[in-house]
This record gives sequence, structure tokens and C-alpha cells, in this order.
Amino acid sequence: MPELSSPVKEFVEAVNAHDEASFLEAFGDTGAVDDWGRQFVGTEEIKAWSDKEFLGARGKMDVQAVAEEAGRVILVADWHSNHANGLSQFTFDLDEDQITKMTIRGAH
Repeated sequence: MPELSSPVKEFVEAVNAHDEASFLEAFGDTGAVDDWGRQFVGTEEIKAWSDKEFLGARGKMDVQAVAEEAGRVILVADWHSNHANGLSQFTFDLDEDQITKMTIRGAH
């Protein structure tokens, strides 16, 4: 697996361990998820989405590539779950040790 830095490294570990508390903590109270244009903001919305489509679907991320630019980490992972599967691009907007937004799209 390519080398990841905090907080994305801990996020991927939490996802793969199905650790909901650490997963939700990564976003704080005001974080957001953009899943193919569908927006989920705040802990309650992210948890409801995740329960159905992310952690609740037993999702696993097999990181294939990672790139970092100012305040943003872009990783490509082979995503496996009971909801959806395939190569996906996860873009993380960061504010120090907090994920402010995770955007999910197909990998090119």
C-alpha cells in the first residue's frame, strides 16, 4: 500500500477495521461527504449514509495510489463492499488533522 499521512492513514485504517467511532471522528461535527454528487453533511447524515453504503456495507479500501497537494489528499482505492465495488477516487480536503470533505468519484 502506498504511504499515507495523517489523518487519511487513520481514516483508511478505521474504514478497513469497520471502526465507526474513529470513522465519524475523522470528519468532526461539520465534515461532509460528496458521494457521486450526493451531499451528506455532519455526523448524523454521514452516519446514515455510511450505515447503508459504506461501513454498514462492510466496505474495504485497498489503496492503489496516493497524491498530495496543498490541503488535499487524492487516493485511488479498489473499493469492495456489499453495496458497490470498483476502482474509486477518494479526494480528501483537510484542515490540519481533520477531514473537512471526502469526495468519491470513479477512478480514471
